[in-house]
Amino acid sequence: MSVRDRIRNFIVDTFFVDDFGDDDSFLRKGLIDSTGMMELVAFIETEFGIKLGDTELVPENLDSLSRVVAFVGRKQSSPRQES
Repeated sequence: MSVRDRIRNFIVDTFFVDDFGDDDSFLRKGLIDSTGMMELVAFIETEFGIKLGDTELVPENLDSLSRVVAFVGRKQSSPRQES
């Protein structure tokens, strides 16, 4: 299953929405609220084994399916840094 499909399935199953486009804003469309965003972040970290820093928790990375997929792709392709 692709990254896009895994994230879409999580959103559909968790937030009970299925009628949204890849570029629809989660917040503006009311698909995911601020608490839901934290659930999405936890899912991304667990599902894809990546850690999101505080500076990465911005709409440019997380406010649509397309943005999340691109962000996960960048995180997975970048060298891991020791904390």
